[in-house]
Amino acid sequence: MEDHGRIRVLLADDHRILREALRMVLATECEVIAEASDGEQAVATAARLKPQVVVMDIGMPGIGGLAAARRIAKAAPACKVLMLSQYDDEEYVLEALGDAGAAGYVVKTDAAAELLSAVRAVHSGRRYLSPTIAPIVLARLRNGGPSKASRTAGPTRREREVLKLIGEGATTKEVAQRLGISVKTAQAHRDNLKQKLDLRSTAAMVRYAIKHKLIRVD
Repeated sequence: MEDHGRIRVLLADDHRILREALRMVLATECEVIAEASDGEQAVATAARLKPQVVVMDIGMPGIGGLAAARRIAKAAPACKVLMLSQYDDEEYVLEALGDAGAAGYVVKTDAAAELLSAVRAVHSGRRYLSPTIAPIVLARLRNGGPSKASRTAGPTRREREVLKLIGEGATTKEVAQRLGISVKTAQAHRDNLKQKLDLRSTAAMVRYAIKHKLIRVD
């Protein structure tokens, strides 16, 4: 039975203490119907209980939040996924809202103050971005691509993860599986890295990963 219009929420985060804190923040307007501690559990629970909103950490064990969001979109299409992340890198945000199909993105440092507003927004069919990241993303979208500064800077956190896996011999498909992103997104990261770091081959990418100690060579 519906509880007087309270929003039915699934909380997915691998830190129990954070889940308890989020539950307390949400308690005034939401009914937390279940909790999950990893991506697979979040997908299975969302498919079974059909919550209205899933509040999900991006960096969980197993398949991770981005891959879980994509699976939830298939298993329970009516669920709105709100990503929670400690990362404010524009790559993570655009990946979550684009490729993973999330409806919103909240940075954990903003979570307590912003969470209810974010849940309300995505539940009513709107997109939501943490105030700290909204200007970054809007600037990126207005410019139609990465800023000149980000193109000439070193690799982002996500790009370093991709480089590390390539250095360990992973194919683009394996990179996608390991990071919980689509093959298309993994290939885009690979192409960006080649352009940004002027690396013309996979061998050059492996040498870069070794030189910058992204992988260990025994």
